[in-house]
Amino acid sequence: MKHLLKMSDLTPAELYHILDVADQLKAAQKAGSTPPLLAGKSVALMFSKTSTRTRTSFEVGVYQMGGLGSYMNAVTELQAGRGEPLKDTARVLGRYYDCIVWRTYRQRDLEELAEYAGVPVINGLTDYAHPCQVLADLMTIRERYGSLAGRKLCFVGDGNNMANSLIAGGLMAGMQVTCVCPRTYRPAADVLAFARPYGDSFELLEDPAAGVKDADVVVTAVWNNVANEAEAERRMREFLGYQLTGSLLENAKPGCMVLHCLPAHRGEEISNAVFEAHAQEIFDEAENRLHVQKAVLAILLAGK
Repeated sequence: MKHLLKMSDLTPAELYHILDVADQLKAAQKAGSTPPLLAGKSVALMFSKTSTRTRTSFEVGVYQMGGLGSYMNAVTELQAGRGEPLKDTARVLGRYYDCIVWRTYRQRDLEELAEYAGVPVINGLTDYAHPCQVLADLMTIRERYGSLAGRKLCFVGDGNNMANSLIAGGLMAGMQVTCVCPRTYRPAADVLAFARPYGDSFELLEDPAAGVKDADVVVTAVWNNVANEAEAERRMREFLGYQLTGSLLENAKPGCMVLHCLPAHRGEEISNAVFEAHAQEIFDEAENRLHVQKAVLAILLAGK
């Protein structure tokens, strides 16, 4: 494990090792004895997109482990926003920092940064993948059920970065994974190809009621986050019926978990009633971003 760019870069053993270290670090923090694993280390927190959870959880996590986290707006504060080649920015930051976290748009830009930086690079979110979030999801599910293998996870919504990462992460963890999305919003072709060898452990469906049937965990994410009004109206039509409601969840297992990566558009991808009924799980999931990211940093920078 040299970087964390997307879930499918991990092996199942590496995935479970991250979760195990996250459990250890969470227990240590709750006991008031977080080890200074990043003492003397510096982490560049480079953001091309706005962020609440990713930025703050990385800042706090680096601080708790004794390191320096430097936030920088990649669009307005770095020369890359004014035309400096990305590979030059990468080679400079790699001389100053021990690790770079980048939240950006294109996955290929993130991979170029990792190619030239000479230090570990962590994906803070791209349009293709959101591995830190999915690691937090898996940690939260395991805390609830004690294990992941054999549990059914169903994602309902847009086949975007969350779907791509949940499919890969869930399957590697030994889960049964179902992805439910409209035909024109399917996950990436290479992710579907990754899932093919898992056979009956993966389903791609268009019917939410069929998808959530007997699910232990149902996950959703925002599917209407576009600024264009016409596009937003079109998405509202095309995702009609894809909202997590109480009636839809009657098809899942009794007492199923509901997770959401946040921010939530209540009344769109999830009803307010369902969100509030599962708020404890959702905010446990948000907290666990801190712990899994600390684990990733500890593994990459401290050989944990």
